[in-house]
Amino acid sequence: MAGMVPKDVYQLTGVADPRLSPDGVVAYVVGSVDKDANEYKSAIWLAAADGSAPPRRFTTGDKADGDPRWSPDGDQLAFTSNRADKASQLYVMPVAGGEPRKLTSLKEDVTQAAWSPDGTRLAFTARVRDEAYEEEDDKKRRPRRLTRLQYKLDSVGWTADRPQHLFVVPADGSSEPVQLTDGDYEDHSPCWSPDGKSIAFVSARHPDWDLEMVSDVYLVDAAGGAPRRLTQGGGSVGGPSWSPDGTRLAVERYAGVFDDPKHSQIALVDVASGEFTVLTAGLDLNCTTYPGMREPLWDGGELVFVVEDHGRTHVYRVAADGSAAPRVVVGGERAVTGLDVAGGRLVFAASEPTQLSELYDGGPAVGGADAVAAGRRLTSIADPFAAGRELVRPERFTAVSADGSEVDAWIMRPAGYEQGAKYPTLLNIHGGPYGQYGVGFFDEFQVYCGAGYAVVFSNPRGSSGGTEAWARAIRGPGEDGDGWGSVDYEDCMAVVDEAIRAFDFVDADRLGVIGGSYGGYMTSWIVGHTDRFKAAVSERAVNNFDSQWGSSDFGWDFKGYTGKFLYEDLDLYRGVSPVSYAEDIHTPLLILHSEDDLRCPVEQAEHLFVTLRLLKRPVELVRFPAESHELTRSGSPLHRVQRFELVVEWFDRYLKG
Repeated sequence: MAGMVPKDVYQLTGVADPRLSPDGVVAYVVGSVDKDANEYKSAIWLAAADGSAPPRRFTTGDKADGDPRWSPDGDQLAFTSNRADKASQLYVMPVAGGEPRKLTSLKEDVTQAAWSPDGTRLAFTARVRDEAYEEEDDKKRRPRRLTRLQYKLDSVGWTADRPQHLFVVPADGSSEPVQLTDGDYEDHSPCWSPDGKSIAFVSARHPDWDLEMVSDVYLVDAAGGAPRRLTQGGGSVGGPSWSPDGTRLAVERYAGVFDDPKHSQIALVDVASGEFTVLTAGLDLNCTTYPGMREPLWDGGELVFVVEDHGRTHVYRVAADGSAAPRVVVGGERAVTGLDVAGGRLVFAASEPTQLSELYDGGPAVGGADAVAAGRRLTSIADPFAAGRELVRPERFTAVSADGSEVDAWIMRPAGYEQGAKYPTLLNIHGGPYGQYGVGFFDEFQVYCGAGYAVVFSNPRGSSGGTEAWARAIRGPGEDGDGWGSVDYEDCMAVVDEAIRAFDFVDADRLGVIGGSYGGYMTSWIVGHTDRFKAAVSERAVNNFDSQWGSSDFGWDFKGYTGKFLYEDLDLYRGVSPVSYAEDIHTPLLILHSEDDLRCPVEQAEHLFVTLRLLKRPVELVRFPAESHELTRSGSPLHRVQRFELVVEWFDRYLKG
């Protein structure tokens, strides 16, 4: 049986965003790819959490239906869809059947819908366009006048003239939505108070909010009025969730301000004082994921949340009064991708290395010795995909770095592996750097294995998933550490050395390296510091911090790692820039970049390409039009297939030719 090939992107599917009704019915999203239309589609399905009835499809639209949200009584389901408009609009549909009721007709997508406690209204967020957008001819549209640093956002575009705000709309569609917040701010994550009188949300509205990565919880009257700031900075917050008695809000708390990275913690905010109480500091693990999954969920006197744990993503519970330490309730070698809890029952979606995301019933999920085995599988959405090709399971191993540090690592044998054969091997490096490679299904690894490569990956220092000290080891250069390209580089080399030593099928003479974002940075850095790799692919990388500083949507925030702004120490920024070592790059390098990337703008690729071409080094640049920094995850299906074909061809040329 053949392994995964690039065109199998069109067959990818899986379960996302499970939501549990009061009477034990799970609404969830099933995604698919329309090859002919070159777009993603999705539908909402329903399943009995106890497995007493087979899943059934709930929405019948042929576009993208998503974001299912139960009414408090469980009789209606709100969802978003682009079935009738270019932008996704908000709909409500009786669960017993009938036609969906359209509640909005806005020019921008409706997101983050939330029901009022009495089920009569829904709050949501949407971007509000400046009137200049009414002029469709760009050559006639008036110029943008900018006063804030945060005026654009990757995968979103311009934000200064289309900020995101809160709205409220009647659930029966009796009137148009009412905009609750305004101004040049970014408002998100609305959450109704238990009495329905106010809405908590997250924003940054202090005078110089654009100069630092700080956000707070705000409260606004559900009938309108000026928002009131509840918390007072000192970091950022996410996902507010009211306690049943309305006296506290649970949040994800990130305490760093230009002091990165730090673990996100689960914390409580006292509504009367705005003071924080952190519940998970003793865990020393990151209590969220990127991108974020869910707000902390109240279940009686406890909170349910997700944790990154050495390549795995697990579900934990913690007592809201701090009387007991956090405990795992869904463990095992898997990556949880969604969850919900109601009435003491937990449901979740999760993937494994050879299985795309499926829905599970977690039962009471009280934790303890049975946590690793928790979960009865309720769906089989992706079984045909797994049955039709050889998918490879990673093998975990440990590498010892130059200073004795132990690094979590994995290796995957090529599809069709034969004992005694040696195979070209690809070192893969994740983005972030504050992120982790995990044990969930990953299409990139499977395609490379399907193309006949062994795949090596790891979580070197700088990664999340381990201790906070592990993540902060690449701060600097300065008193805290030697910065990017120091011990993280040593860790990556140690992983390759150990893979060669421990697995006799790894061909040490045919090594390649590939990575995206920070992984692209590390790839560019590696080939500027060693010639051991025969080919490399650097994607959406930071190659020159001088220009990244002003061209990226958040380039100036690199102070969080270096401790200084660019103008305070230009030599520091140049010292950690891969382009500074371009004269030492001899490895054939394929540079991939998206033309609409605002996180690492395409000039980063151009800078390195121009330098290497002038040096007459083996280099090629491929630019993907109309794609953002998220090409490999949510780019157009065709571009994702083409990217895979380019990568495989490049490595075949130099590692097999």
